[in-house]
Amino acid sequence: MEAWWQLIWPIGLVLLSVLAWGSNFVTLPGNWIAAALVIAYYLLAPEQQRISLGRTEVIAAVGFAVLGELLEFAAAALGAKKAGGSRRATMMAVVGSMIGAMAGALLGLPIPIFGTIVAALLFGALGATAGAVLGEWMSGKQWKETIPVGHAAFWGRLLGTVGKICAGIMILLVVIVGVCV
Repeated sequence: MEAWWQLIWPIGLVLLSVLAWGSNFVTLPGNWIAAALVIAYYLLAPEQQRISLGRTEVIAAVGFAVLGELLEFAAAALGAKKAGGSRRATMMAVVGSMIGAMAGALLGLPIPIFGTIVAALLFGALGATAGAVLGEWMSGKQWKETIPVGHAAFWGRLLGTVGKICAGIMILLVVIVGVCV
């Protein structure tokens, strides 16, 4: 019975980290939640139950969370900026991507298991496109001139999210290896 209780902490950490990672798909700070879980586990779990999750793993988890944010921000911002987008278009692309990702997660797509994830990614990128186009139009540009900025915002958002999700996978690997080794 005693051995069973010792598994609750590491199994709980892994399951909660996977849930946190999944929240990246709907623009929630999943990597930061997972990193916070690693820190809390390190600080709160009884030392004999921490297995081999130590300072190195905590630093790695936080480092990957930072990397994920940098990748997401850089790709999204550079996408619209590279196409000549204004600051307003860039900001509205960020807001549009959040709204789009939430709507996609709520609506989903009729694809078994992965429908919600695909919808959140797709709608997030479409929201970034709509936000960038609207931001450029509000800045006085003609609709025809706004399309390249919207296109770049779409791909920037999509690639940025993929980068953030990959960084989250690295956090999950740190957690799994730290718990299993």
